Amino acid sequence: MTQTTTQSHYPNLSTHEEIVSRTLSVIVDNEPGVLARVIGLFSGRGYNIDSLTVTETEHEKHISRITIATKGTPMVIEQIKHQLERLVPVHRVHDLTETGQPLERELALVKVQGKGEKRIEALRMAEIFRAEVIDASTEHFVFEFSARSSKVDQFISIMNELGLVEVARTGIAAIARGRGLV
Repeated sequence: MTQTTTQSHYPNLSTHEEIVSRTLSVIVDNEPGVLARVIGLFSGRGYNIDSLTVTETEHEKHISRITIATKGTPMVIEQIKHQLERLVPVHRVHDLTETGQPLERELALVKVQGKGEKRIEALRMAEIFRAEVIDASTEHFVFEFSARSSKVDQFISIMNELGLVEVARTGIAAIARGRGLV
């Protein structure tokens, strides 16, 4: 009998190491290839990215902010942060989760198809969740919904039972609470 083992950067469950979720803010130069280098750091080491958003935030200075949601042991998270800090186009890495509960939002566009009672129920649930109808016909709705990712998941789960057709999600946008600058 041959036993095979696989290497993983995630802990063996028998070691009882805690897996934590972290939201990282990475301030970088906005230049070609930077995002690929950041993603390459994760994929090359077997780390997973749960959510990724990026956009230029300071147009005059050509600075972008990459927001990354990831999971791992505290040791793995520290490794990720230190390796990101060593990349040349990275100005700073800030663990938003470490400094308190960051403000996080995700935008979702949710297309639901249905008639009769399911259509009425979809509209009622959208109103409860404060989702906005941005497109409609006699057979479908497209809802725009912005909330924490867990709330977006909940809304999508409900719409799945009511005729969900398609979902587009932006990924997390996050910022630290309070006065401090990241």
